[in-house]
Amino acid sequence: MIRDILSADREIFLSMAKSFYSSSAVVHNVDSGNFEATFTAAMDKSPFIRIFIIEDEGNPIGYALLSFTHSNEAGGLVVWIEEIYISEAYRGKGYGSRFLEFVEQEYPSAKRIRLEVRGDNEEAVELYYRLGYEALDYVQMVKDKK
Repeated sequence: MIRDILSADREIFLSMAKSFYSSSAVVHNVDSGNFEATFTAAMDKSPFIRIFIIEDEGNPIGYALLSFTHSNEAGGLVVWIEEIYISEAYRGKGYGSRFLEFVEQEYPSAKRIRLEVRGDNEEAVELYYRLGYEALDYVQMVKDKK
C-alpha cells in the first residue's frame, strides 16, 4: 500500500531518511535537520512536496519524496521523484515499480516525471529503463546556500 505520510510517521520517516542518506544511493550525507524540516513542510501541506509511506501488510517498508515544478522544456508540470527508499529486506520485490506506476496514475497531467540516480546503482538504473525512463544528457549543477 502507498499512502500519504501522517504526523504519526515522524520517527519512521526520520529513521528511513537517515538510512537512505547513509547508503551508496546518494553522493553525500546531509544534515539530519533537513529531514525534520522536510517532514514539517509536508505536515504543513507545502505545495512543493509530498511524502508517501510505502507499506507491506500495514508495516512501513519505505518512503518516497516528490517535489513539483513547471518546465518550459517539458511543457508543463514536472513531478520530481527526489527520494525513493525501500528497506533492504524488501528490495527487488516490486515495491519500486509499483510506486513509479502509482506516480503516473496519481499525476496524469504531468508532462514529465524526473528522477536522479547514481550511474553505479545498476539495479535502479535497469528498473528505470525498463519502465520507460531515459537518461538526459545534462550535467546537473547546484549552488547550496547556507
